[in-house]
Amino acid sequence: MNVAVVILNWNGQKLLEQFLPSVIKFSENEATIYVADNASTDDSVKFVQQQFPAVKIIRNKENGGYAKGYNNALKNLSEDIFVLLNSDVEVTENWLTTIISEFNKDEKLVAAQPKILDFKNKEYFEYAGAAGGFIDKFGYPFCRGRIFNTIEKDQEQYNDIKTIFWATGACLFVRNEAFSKLEGFDEDFFAHQEEIDLCWRLQSRGNNIKYIGTSTVFHVGGATLSASNSRKTFYNFRNTLLMLLKNVKGTRVWGFILIRLLLDGLAGFQFLLQGKFKHTLAIIQAHFSFYSLIPKFLEKRKKIASDFKYYNIKSIVLEYYLRKNRTFKELN
Repeated sequence: MNVAVVILNWNGQKLLEQFLPSVIKFSENEATIYVADNASTDDSVKFVQQQFPAVKIIRNKENGGYAKGYNNALKNLSEDIFVLLNSDVEVTENWLTTIISEFNKDEKLVAAQPKILDFKNKEYFEYAGAAGGFIDKFGYPFCRGRIFNTIEKDQEQYNDIKTIFWATGACLFVRNEAFSKLEGFDEDFFAHQEEIDLCWRLQSRGNNIKYIGTSTVFHVGGATLSASNSRKTFYNFRNTLLMLLKNVKGTRVWGFILIRLLLDGLAGFQFLLQGKFKHTLAIIQAHFSFYSLIPKFLEKRKKIASDFKYYNIKSIVLEYYLRKNRTFKELN
């Protein structure tokens, strides 16, 4: 089984300097390594060419964000498995081996992720992915090892292999055939939640997505857009609404969206009380952007929406804030 490790880069020379050596050290015997450049204006491409000539360069003509960037980069690759790896990830020995082995054993496995730990605090899980992703019926994502801002310490409690709902875009293993059949990521998302949307579509067609806890990587997180960046708030809130509209079949979707809009309003009010005015404005902008895209996404849902049950928790907001269940094991 041929493997391509593809690192999407935009003006990330410092990150490539720091993290590319570990990728090469622990991957070069098992995979072809690519840097897919999103029209960077720094010297990152030149740096890779000079310092790591074995790494192949893919040049995108524009910065189309995560979604379009990867779609453009992957369309001409022929490897069986793509590993979409953020440029701020440190990999470890045998990080590819156990996951590729699982792909060989399970023909229906189309996407997977390793254990994601925090590069800055290596005893703890990292926010973006942790030990595998889930969502509730209102589209709120959460993980084993991370629910909202409660992050668990890694005590080997998730050193297993488990079916999950979504695998993190920070280190996403995906079969070329399945990815291509769905025409990749939805480029209207630009960035954030596009991997959840992809995993939703993959599973609604009878495929499996797994967390493989025998493989570990360390992720910095927020290297492109930090949690304090209001643009990240915009994409997260807007894209969740778009994802629900696109994928949930039947009239029930409008009830879910209405409740989500109200909960978003509460979140915006909370930001206001905290003095985070830009984030409140970002939520308002996200809602108006969503409204403007409704006609386009109504057309998409005609082909995509399914009866697939995507949640195992009805409301993570209720569980977390009212019932005080702060870890995944407490939810069960």
